[in-house]
Amino acid sequence: MSFNSFGRVFRFSTWGESHGPAIGAVVDGCPPGLALSEADIQPWLDLRKPGTSKFTTQRREPDAVRILSGVFEGRTTGTPISLMIDNTDQRSKDYSDVAKAYRPGHADYAYDAKYGFRDYRGGGRSSARETASRVAAGAVARAVIPDVDIFAYVSEIGGDGIDHANFDPAQIAENPFFCPDAQAARRWEKLVDDARLDGSSLGAVVECVAAGVPAGWGAPLYAKLDSELAAAMMSINAVKGVEIGDGFAAARLRGEQNADPMRPGADGPTFLANHAGGIAGGISTGQPIKLRVAFKPTSSILIPVDTVTRDGEASQIITKGRHDPCVGIRGVPVVEAMMALVLADQKLLHRAQCGDRAAD
Repeated sequence: MSFNSFGRVFRFSTWGESHGPAIGAVVDGCPPGLALSEADIQPWLDLRKPGTSKFTTQRREPDAVRILSGVFEGRTTGTPISLMIDNTDQRSKDYSDVAKAYRPGHADYAYDAKYGFRDYRGGGRSSARETASRVAAGAVARAVIPDVDIFAYVSEIGGDGIDHANFDPAQIAENPFFCPDAQAARRWEKLVDDARLDGSSLGAVVECVAAGVPAGWGAPLYAKLDSELAAAMMSINAVKGVEIGDGFAAARLRGEQNADPMRPGADGPTFLANHAGGIAGGISTGQPIKLRVAFKPTSSILIPVDTVTRDGEASQIITKGRHDPCVGIRGVPVVEAMMALVLADQKLLHRAQCGDRAAD
């Protein structure tokens, strides 16, 4: 059985390969009557698309989306929404060596072990190119949750983190790193460029906040909001860790330090802290939902790495082609998209069970 779909009520499936003719997504379960056009989706894809600076892959893709179904006269119809993005700048010849030997850290060997066959051109389905489909689907999800404000940013590259005292949301769109700290962004220019010139790569941490989520979304035990978010983020290429709220730091606190104290408020409890990241018992509390996502360094590098060939012989490999020196940078719009997709699904799940009870 193959798994290419995510979600329960608001569900999307992605299709296509890095060097195939096109990639895309099919979104099912979207409520009818929502305003939606290609112009609503394209700005999010533009944030993720390659070739926007020397700090990302130089593959040139316009990532222009086409809506093939599910929208009529600018409104969703309630039927499956098919989204298509053409691949226009493939260079499959760069992967001739990858056809013969496995790239350590990449999915080459794992795919071969599972299927006995793999698309070595850019990694096929294991390529981060697939995330463009998620971003397109995430744009549709945002139409389902118009009152929720989602924003993400890079908080660390190569072990160098931002100073939260310098946090300025306006800076996120002013530099190629989605960085809210102007001083850190200037440091990262040299850090990432040095890794790129060395033929190497760096890891990154992306933080994401969703404000405006009402109390009540999510479910106990097996459909917890935090477990759904963790699964969504871990499904992103190159992600190796997810923290909700204080995450691992909570293990170093005492109970009274980790608690989120409450006081009476005009519209319900007022929280004095948010160590839980806006989720308690798997259900949203009405506070901002906060999480962090760790991206590993890009596995495709120009430094020789020991490997084996498909025939089992010892070898070394250098991965030619155009690759991100820090894949976490372009991971920002992908993390936002997965947040939107989970929240849209959870809103519809809540409405299905509780109706007009609350939290819509």
